[in-house]
Amino acid sequence: MSPTCDVLIIGAGWSGISAAEQITQSGLRCQVVEKGRGPGGRCATRRHNDWRFDHGAQYFTARTQEFDQALRDWEKQGLVSRWDPEIKVVGQRPSALDSNQKQQMTRWVGVGGNNSVLRHMSEPLNVHYQTRVEALCRDQGIWFVTMSSAQGERIVTASTIILTAPPSQSAELVGPNHSLYETLSSHRMHSAWAVLIAFDAPVILDYDAAFINEGPLSWVCRQSAKPGHAGEAWVLHASPDWSDQHIDAPAETIGPQLYQAWLEVSQGLPPSPSYRQAHRWRFAQSVSPLDVGYLHDSESDLWVAGDWCRGDRVEGAWLSGRAAAKALTS
Repeated sequence: MSPTCDVLIIGAGWSGISAAEQITQSGLRCQVVEKGRGPGGRCATRRHNDWRFDHGAQYFTARTQEFDQALRDWEKQGLVSRWDPEIKVVGQRPSALDSNQKQQMTRWVGVGGNNSVLRHMSEPLNVHYQTRVEALCRDQGIWFVTMSSAQGERIVTASTIILTAPPSQSAELVGPNHSLYETLSSHRMHSAWAVLIAFDAPVILDYDAAFINEGPLSWVCRQSAKPGHAGEAWVLHASPDWSDQHIDAPAETIGPQLYQAWLEVSQGLPPSPSYRQAHRWRFAQSVSPLDVGYLHDSESDLWVAGDWCRGDRVEGAWLSGRAAAKALTS
């Protein structure tokens, strides 16, 4: 039996799209399936009226020459821009990076939204959106993948699979008998609550973004300070610990709580916003990220990539996907 494709990639975030780009360039037949409406993963951009919200990753930084060069290339293409907001630090909390280091970082953002690079990269690729993988089965050297979409359920076959879903979701797909199951199922991820807030009138504050190290908040950001964004739109992020404690709370209760926390640390805010929506990221950040690049089981020809495999962050996801693709095609 001839498989439908050589490589099937599950997930169209930074890991999945970067891997698909490399694999497609190598000449292999590659498909990507994504349950969302577009690429981006936790770099998604949400729109409401004229407002745009980067409600996941807020910006990119580069610690490797490889990713730094990629960012500069994307800048030349008009996909990303350097971002130098006025940043405030509220409160003190031990951190891997002190306030001065955070201030001195070169920050990059996608022009018009932080998924701009992935939208561009995915255009020539074979990507199927709003498609959910229901089950995986390996038989006689071929993967049988059951997936569902608005068109119904179907089965796709592939020689190789790359999983880029969060580790616990990947564990559910491979099942307890797979050699990678224990590693995947035991890897802990912090959750994150994000609140999207907009106002009809300008808000006068002495900062565009703030690291908040007290109370439930960890970050607030004026989205209109980024290129390609308009209107008085803000994103609030709760701290990992607070998010974990409240992850199963109703979304309608989260917005008021985090807005009240913002009111308590910033004078000059209106008593209530014109628009407010809470978004739950159930798997947002690795508690203890690995530094292995990717995982691979040679017996089943299954690969696992993601930011949690390569030190976290957008850069880690991009590096992980590329590393898995290079190893697969070498």
